[in-house]
Amino acid sequence: MNSILVTRSSMPEFDEYIEEIRDMWDSHWLTNMGVKHKQFQKKLIEYLKIDNIELLTNGHMALELGIQALGLTEGEVITTPFTFASTTHAIVRNGLTPVFCDIDPVTFTIDANKLEELVTERTVAILPVHVYGNICNIEEIDRIAKKYKLKVIYDAAHAFGEEYKGIGIGSYGDISCFSFHATKVFNSIEGGAVAFRDVSFGKTIYQLKNFGIKNEEEVDGIGANAKMNEFCAAMGLCNLRHIDGEIAKRGKIVERYCYHLDGIAGLRLNSQQLDVKSNYSYFPVVFDERKFGSNRDEVKAALAVCGIGARKYFYPLTNTFECFRGRYENAQVPIAQKISRRILTLPLYADLSMQDVDKICDIILKCKKL
Repeated sequence: MNSILVTRSSMPEFDEYIEEIRDMWDSHWLTNMGVKHKQFQKKLIEYLKIDNIELLTNGHMALELGIQALGLTEGEVITTPFTFASTTHAIVRNGLTPVFCDIDPVTFTIDANKLEELVTERTVAILPVHVYGNICNIEEIDRIAKKYKLKVIYDAAHAFGEEYKGIGIGSYGDISCFSFHATKVFNSIEGGAVAFRDVSFGKTIYQLKNFGIKNEEEVDGIGANAKMNEFCAAMGLCNLRHIDGEIAKRGKIVERYCYHLDGIAGLRLNSQQLDVKSNYSYFPVVFDERKFGSNRDEVKAALAVCGIGARKYFYPLTNTFECFRGRYENAQVPIAQKISRRILTLPLYADLSMQDVDKICDIILKCKKL
């Protein structure tokens, strides 16, 4: 039995990648912001419709060093618990305190209507997350941030290539952080980036990712090693040539899922947002056992028996992680708790066959007992 994974990395043709890296055998320049790095950086600025971007070794370091580069050393950061571990860890590893806001029940993003009540004199930033390609309430977040003079750090790991009202999603907030991990819509094998407007921020993040080195003879900061290597940049260049086609294929798969599952009692599908150019990054389904007859875990198990991977994404909530025991469990996030216990993301990648989508949907519908 062939397994169907929840995701599968998009890759260029083998010969295309070999051709892309061929000149590296002449130059022997494999890392430290070489030719591929610079080309990838330039192409991303054009594609994402942003002012500036800095490439890093992964999305987590983009977040962690991005926070540091903004000069945030103490205080509270309002964020969401409905996210991957990286978001919360980046806050805590910078010595900051996460304050958890509940999520919007429709978009699964941070509930901007509940943000302002969480602002205190210790609040220094808001770290919202675009979830499954759903975009946060940017206008309200911006209003609150300006009112209280707060930094806005967007976790845009799920939003590569998206636009809101015709503007590249990386243009919003003080910074927006992307992940180019192999499981994402767009990948550079491993990789990440920070989009920004402030040139001084760019200089700081550049030094932070390169040991704090100012020039050949001066090191005036304490930095990390978070540079993207040339092989990853080369993969990024290749995949960027095909990204629009990959997203279009994902869109067709989403349509097929909706054809089978939309309107089924007890199933709630993700809805398309107005003014958003979607990247179809995930296909989440919320299961209501009272109407469907089976719960999320039972459906996941039924799929697994047939060799199909689905993911409880995001479960558990980050504020309940064992590493934070006794610190954040009491956060008032009832909607996030409810969704976390009911949501399942189904397989979605560009070369998933329609026959496999039909098979997945058939198994899910056979779980319906009401």
